[in-house]
Amino acid sequence: MSTNPWLAALPAAFWQVPYVASRYPGSGAVVRRPGLAEGANCQLFAYAVLAHFGVRAPALRSSDLWEDTAATVRVTGPLRPLDLLLFGATAEAYGAHLGVWLGRDEILHLCAESGRPAVWPRAAFAARERYRVLVGAKRVVTPPDPLTSAPPAG
Repeated sequence: MSTNPWLAALPAAFWQVPYVASRYPGSGAVVRRPGLAEGANCQLFAYAVLAHFGVRAPALRSSDLWEDTAATVRVTGPLRPLDLLLFGATAEAYGAHLGVWLGRDEILHLCAESGRPAVWPRAAFAARERYRVLVGAKRVVTPPDPLTSAPPAG
């Protein structure tokens, strides 16, 4: 059991979100029925996790997120909690899987494999063909800035 304060601060409802590929940022299904109750894909889930901690990420698909320079920056140094990690079978950002770095080698993501949120270390992604390549990391820098966000108490 993790003692990571970021995980401990997530409401129980986050752990019940089913993986639904058609519920991605900007999809008609999300526009008509926002929120996570009817499921999400990895991107929508990751953005909701950040929003829970007060970080408003742009609702972008993977390749658009990777190319964005207005609200996010590419992380080239040490990762910080709430950085977004993109994984794929290749270094191509299009269709990349998104996870949220929570420190302690713990990455929270909505896992298509199990159909529910999961916390994996980097090695678990590398061991799977579809996630074996870390495309890179992005950090939301528009206010409020996660660089100044304090971890939850705990």
